[in-house]
Amino acid sequence: MTFSKEFKEALSCLPDKEKDKLLFRLLKKDKILAKRLDFELVSSSTVEDQRAKMEQKVEEKVKLFSERFYSLGYLNMDIRYLSGEITEHVKVTKDKFGEASLNLLLMKEVLKHNNQNIINTGSPRQFSKLGVALIARVYRILILIDKLDQDYFIEFENHLKELGWLIGDNPRLMKMCISTGLDVNWLILGNIPEDISEHYKHVRSEGYLSARNY
Repeated sequence: MTFSKEFKEALSCLPDKEKDKLLFRLLKKDKILAKRLDFELVSSSTVEDQRAKMEQKVEEKVKLFSERFYSLGYLNMDIRYLSGEITEHVKVTKDKFGEASLNLLLMKEVLKHNNQNIINTGSPRQFSKLGVALIARVYRILILIDKLDQDYFIEFENHLKELGWLIGDNPRLMKMCISTGLDVNWLILGNIPEDISEHYKHVRSEGYLSARNY
């Protein structure tokens, strides 16, 4: 939404007390903005502090919902919910490094605790929905890492390799990786293609990341 010059000038002329009332009314309706301002203006916590808290939360919550595993459908829902918490962390702290590292941690923890569940349970339809979602997340992680400064890559290298081996230990998921053009060697060898964003767009446009095709 764009605002006219006249509207901006009229707003700037409002008394400070009136501006404060309007601001607090708006913040009540925008939880993310309120949290971001609190973090930037009041909190003594750093981005790294908040990232460390999220890392602990991801590990604890994945372990908890994995111990209570019920079905691939519920697992997919739990992953989406936790992914939403990561997204909120990123919006509040503007943590671009954490956006990649936390999503990578989420994928590693999910497969570490659920590879056997994914291999042995669920109908083809349930697996196709989960599998497509997981592979799309791997693509997104690679794109996020690729956008960061190259100096950061060394901090991801071992974690990418671990994720690659976890996928390799899951024949069901590996088969879908091949079908969707995701080369697990990119992870294991730490060799993200320069055109990964274009490759991902092509895969999506061709419908390879649609659960209906599996």
